[in-house]
Amino acid sequence: MSAFKSFEFVAGIVLIALIALIALIGGAVLLSPLLFPGGGTAQSLVDRLTPPFQTWEYPLGTDPLGRDILARVVVGGRVSFFVGISSAIGAVAIGTVVGLFAGYYRGVWDTFLMRFADIQLALPFILLAITVIAIIGPGLDRIIFLMIVAQWVQYARLIRGSVLSLRRAEYVQAAQCYGLRDRAILFKHILPNAMGPLVIVGTPNVATNILLESSLTFLGLGIDPLIPSWGGMLAGGRNYIQTAPWVTIFPGLAIMLTVLGLNLLGDWLRDRLDPLGRTT
Repeated sequence: MSAFKSFEFVAGIVLIALIALIALIGGAVLLSPLLFPGGGTAQSLVDRLTPPFQTWEYPLGTDPLGRDILARVVVGGRVSFFVGISSAIGAVAIGTVVGLFAGYYRGVWDTFLMRFADIQLALPFILLAITVIAIIGPGLDRIIFLMIVAQWVQYARLIRGSVLSLRRAEYVQAAQCYGLRDRAILFKHILPNAMGPLVIVGTPNVATNILLESSLTFLGLGIDPLIPSWGGMLAGGRNYIQTAPWVTIFPGLAIMLTVLGLNLLGDWLRDRLDPLGRTT
């Protein structure tokens, strides 16, 4: 069955491609000053809380400080995508290495790493976030680091489970008989056959990270409020929901559509890579 005959694939790709293209164009070094001269940070108190679709200058209206909401949504998308993708890649990389090592060699290191993972899983993420940010302070790089630290465990346990079942496979035993090094066996024979679950879990996790960044920024634990971000826009407009709902509606829609597209794409990947877990 062709991928383009799947509703999940088409809808997910269209949503993600459209939002990513808009975010990349708006955040490009050469085009951003041309399209949005203020970069989403220029203030005009005279035009504060301008309703949407009233003027060509502010098609989506302005916020309480007179900043262009369209510019902030577009430029803020760059931050959300960067946080979501980079934190997911970092967590996958660390979790994969740990899972391969623990599952293949077993023994004391496997016990130590998995018990350490169990302890970390017992810690609530919000408590961990508040503690870490109180110590090292908020910031974009710190948020990414926090998400990587909090999420590598699920990938490590996933890869470890796959390695435990693959390490006794005939092609792995044949590679060992040929005298291949452990590193070659792990990364050339075992890892490629364990990538399916990683892709299935990692794709929706990008959406989860975007939501986490928005939530932490909304709570004041995220990135600098001066940097346009979807979570920061929601936090800045929460006191104007009744009088100026557009301040929160448009960044909320951006988050919803992005997460929806990633989840649809994740559902399609699950159906393709895991036939036993198909939803239809």
